[in-house]
Amino acid sequence: MTWEYGLIGLIVGVIVGVVITRFGSRKLRDQHALQYELEKTKDELKELKQELNGHFVRSAELLENMSQNYQELYQHMSSTTKELLPEQAAQSNPFIWQQSAKDAESENGLAEMPRDYSEKSSGLLRSSNTEK
Repeated sequence: MTWEYGLIGLIVGVIVGVVITRFGSRKLRDQHALQYELEKTKDELKELKQELNGHFVRSAELLENMSQNYQELYQHMSSTTKELLPEQAAQSNPFIWQQSAKDAESENGLAEMPRDYSEKSSGLLRSSNTEK
């Protein structure tokens, strides 16, 4: 009978020890709190990334619309300036260069790209005969 009491006492002691260490350990509670905070932060970060992605998608759409509206407005101003002020000189029409470039593009298919160099030599490669 004494060994039975000893065995029951041992089992009760182990259970009490496990309960005390499980719920009484500060490190374990801190670990659970940090784990919860980490998961919460990860969820917030994921949500913020989705919001940021949505923001950039919407911004790109708005910029595209703004660009198209600007081109339409410019074409409208150019065509109406020609119609309403036919006697105005081409040099004083601020919208004529855009319209003439568009007309040239439509006639040639593609506008000629400007060159990034000059016909004449300049700088160090200039010969002394061309300076005179």
